[in-house]
Amino acid sequence: MEISEAAKLMKLKPHTLRYYESVGLIKDIKRNEAGKRDYSEEDLRWLEVINRLRATGMPISKMQEYARLRHLGDETIPQRRNILEAHLRAIEKEMELLTEAKNYVEKKIEIYNEMEEKLNGK
Repeated sequence: MEISEAAKLMKLKPHTLRYYESVGLIKDIKRNEAGKRDYSEEDLRWLEVINRLRATGMPISKMQEYARLRHLGDETIPQRRNILEAHLRAIEKEMELLTEAKNYVEKKIEIYNEMEEKLNGK
């Protein structure tokens, strides 16, 4: 699958895929006879992982470390698991902070609703 098709399928821009390749997030993309990138099913599955990590806010440096370890093989599974466990803790902390912020905003809305009811004589 050429870069434009892969980008469309992954909901990315071709430039993003080239960037991922330039920073080592994706490696060894085969080329077709015309010299164009030819993404395999395995490449697309890996791009899905990258997209998920990006969506969860993993820093690019951690994504690069994870990708480097993945490329080294199964002996790096414990290190990759450690990266994901640490990232999961960061996600959970962020969720706690967002929940606190959400609760604050909800309470503030409740206060404004009460104030409006008093102003309207209800």
